[in-house]
This record gives sequence, structure tokens and C-alpha cells, in this order.
Amino acid sequence: MATKNLFLSYTLLLTLLHLVVVHEALNSGPYPLVVSTWPFLDAVRAAWRAVDSGFSAVDAVVEGCSACEELQCDGTVGPGGSPDENGETTIDALVMDGVTMEVGAVAAMRYMKDGIRAARLVMQHTKHTLLVGEQASAFALSMGLPGSTNLSSSESLGKWSKWKENRCQPNFWQNVVPINSCGPYHPRDSLDLTKGACSKAKLMETIESRSSLIGLHNHDTIAMAVIDRMGHLAVGTSTNGATYKIPGRVGDGPIAGSSAYADDEIGACGATGDGDIMMRFLPCYQVVESMRLGMEPKLAAKDAISRIARKFPDFVGAVFAINKNGKHAGACHGWTFQYSVRSQEMDDVEVFTVLP
Repeated sequence: MATKNLFLSYTLLLTLLHLVVVHEALNSGPYPLVVSTWPFLDAVRAAWRAVDSGFSAVDAVVEGCSACEELQCDGTVGPGGSPDENGETTIDALVMDGVTMEVGAVAAMRYMKDGIRAARLVMQHTKHTLLVGEQASAFALSMGLPGSTNLSSSESLGKWSKWKENRCQPNFWQNVVPINSCGPYHPRDSLDLTKGACSKAKLMETIESRSSLIGLHNHDTIAMAVIDRMGHLAVGTSTNGATYKIPGRVGDGPIAGSSAYADDEIGACGATGDGDIMMRFLPCYQVVESMRLGMEPKLAAKDAISRIARKFPDFVGAVFAINKNGKHAGACHGWTFQYSVRSQEMDDVEVFTVLP
């Protein structure tokens, strides 16, 4: 009997030691990890609280982006943010599961303040990827999200009023008349479409117009990536889109591969900047595929940005990249970029600065 009791005690000890080793393994190394565009510290903290408590990467991304919407980060995320040409605020959002490659997104969503939660409902309860406009709002409402509400605020309407007083300048129209006043706009009759190329003067006009519209506080997105305790990846985004955009415009925020992308086997990416340009290159898909081919995050990020800059030297944008081991880096063009990180080794969120 004594021998049997000794054996049982030894077995119990081995079991306890195994549990301790497993617990230490799950709480060491690069996991969990939260990375976000810009110094959106409270949003990163919200995501960290979720993932550090054992929630999934998707759960944490939704919590982080939702916090940013509630906080109206930089006045370009959530209700009360960037107005369009009619003074209305709308929301674009996306969530992507790096395990299943499922995506849910909403674009140009009116009257509903919970963009990232609506995007997750698209992923959970439909076989679609993207819903848009008032139909996206109706879907979110039918799924139980609170609404309907006016997303404009006194701040956004004040900004819009000053823009109108400035003769609606700058704006996103080109090759139209009138040139230096508010619409309605019509095609420029004198435009010679037979030449097949813009004159140098027209090209410079376009460059100056885009440059004056894109900046940190009028063209911003929260893009967030999370690696959870199991090593699984997810990404999410939320934005009001470009300030004074033409109503109906959809930028890169809800486009998988452009504003964000995740693949459990490789890593993830988040982007911010001139979405109309960036979405033509799918920079985050490019980053992840470059890492798949063996590039380190820093080189993959720089390569994706340089591909855009070669074609559009005046563009403004940035990406961050993380591989599945938690190594991260960023790259930018046209502005100084900052991204935020929280990991096990950190006492709080740390901000990394990337120079163009």
C-alpha cells in the first residue's frame, strides 16, 4: 500500500509540474501581442485587457477598435468624426480572422455608431464579406446593435461649415467646373480627352490637391493586429474615411489586404494614409506575402510602401508589419508615422516612431 501511495504521489507531482510548464509556456515569449497604428493608447489597452484575460484575437481586436470608436480617436474614428461633402459622418470598418481567413466589413454605414461590431456580425452571421450604405445599417440594427442615431457632432459640423465658407476647398473633385467654389460640379468642357495624357500643369494641380487633403488629423484609420495566447492572429480597422470625401466614397478601411490583413501561418499588417491610392496596391496583402517568402517585417513593410511611392511619389501613408513570432516594424512615406505596441515584456503601451 505504501508503494502504491508513493507512486500516486509521484504521478501527481509530475502532473503538477507539467501544468506549471504549460502555464509558463503560454505566458512567455511573444504572446499575447497588440499592435496599432498611431498612439491610440487607450484602444491598445482595451485590446490588451481582453487578450491578456484569455479572449481570442478576434475578440481583442473588436474591443480595441470599439474603444477607439467610443473615444473618437483623432476625430477620424467613430461617431462625430470626419464629415463628408454633405456634412455627414459615416463609418467604414473591417475585422479579419487569421485562422479561418474569414472577413466581415461595412462601408459608408450611416446612423450606426458601432462599426467594428457591425463588421464582426457580417462575419459571424452572413456568408458575405462586405455590406454597404443604409443596407449595412439596417443589417446592424436587425442584429441588435443600438441605433439609429445621427453620427455628426457639433465639432464635425463646425469643421464642415468652415470648409463651406472656404468655398469647399480643398476637395476631391478633378477635371470639373466650377474650380474654386462649391458644386454642383460638371465635367470640364474644355478637357481634351484625345491627347491621352495630362499636361504638366494639370498634373501639378492634382498633386497639390491631394497633398492638401491628406494629413494626420483629417485622414486617419485605426488598424490593429492581435496575437492571442494561442498564437492566433486577427486584424481590425475602423475609420470615418477622408474628410470632405464625395458622398458614397469608400476607401481602403473595409478592404481586406489594403487596410489590414492576417494569416496565422505568417503574420499580419495594418495600414493608414491615402486610402484611395493605397487600395490600388493592397499593401497589407503584399506585406504578408513578402514575409511568406522570407522577408523580415521591416523589409516587407518598406517594400510595400516603396511600390506605391514609385508610382505616386506624393502619396502619404504607412504600414506596420508583425510576423507570427511577434517581431514588428513599420514603414512610411510622406509623413512621420507612429505605431503602438503592448506585449508581455512591457509594463504599458509603447509607441514606436518611424521616419519617412
